[in-house]
Amino acid sequence: MSTTADLVTALKKELKAAQMTYADLARALGMAESSIKRMLAQGDMPLSRVDAICRILKIDFADLARHVADAQPLLAQLTHAQEQAVVADRVLLLVAICVLSQWTLEQITDSYRITPAQAIAALAQLDRIGIIELRPLNRYRLKLAKTFSWRPHGPVMEYFREHALLDYFGGGFDGPGEGLLLVHGSIGRALAPAFMERMQRVAQDFSQQHLTDQKLPEAEREGYTLLLAARRWELAGFASMRRR
Repeated sequence: MSTTADLVTALKKELKAAQMTYADLARALGMAESSIKRMLAQGDMPLSRVDAICRILKIDFADLARHVADAQPLLAQLTHAQEQAVVADRVLLLVAICVLSQWTLEQITDSYRITPAQAIAALAQLDRIGIIELRPLNRYRLKLAKTFSWRPHGPVMEYFREHALLDYFGGGFDGPGEGLLLVHGSIGRALAPAFMERMQRVAQDFSQQHLTDQKLPEAEREGYTLLLAARRWELAGFASMRRR
């Protein structure tokens, strides 16, 4: 929820954008300019005063609050408790994965056997958890950063290790646009992070292409899952044969 200080900060930006000086605002409100300066500097004023300034600026209070929400820092990772809440319900987990791809409510209910009521309830739950900000008409704003990732040993990754890995790697990876690359090698420890950064860029490119292609007809799109991974690892059977 927006604090009064956040709203005042947003108002200052709106005043600057409108090229309205403190003197102009003081005249419009019938107040002394010194009082306006003090009020804005302290970052504390009654909501009725905030609303009055919004009317002078010809902006809606709801829009101002939305600007404040949009300016909040995005999450790069959820807490263990937040992830636990997501995996506790299969429908909620499915809707969470869909909103990460920024699907609309209609896309979710058209693609899966989920009723609109179930989907809306899941969106409301994701809002309470902190993954999205639910807006009118069941639209939402994703509150996760582009660099967002699930906790490496958190509830969500544990769920996918248990339920998805064998199913995913059981595929042939031989269809159009598919492939599985397994590369082993020894490289300098200092270089490993650079390869991880490149992989992250590929993942971000994939996500951005997904968003761009939402305007294409559904018949021209296909669902793909990109998995990128790198870790210090050797097959257990090989590791047991190493000389100590």
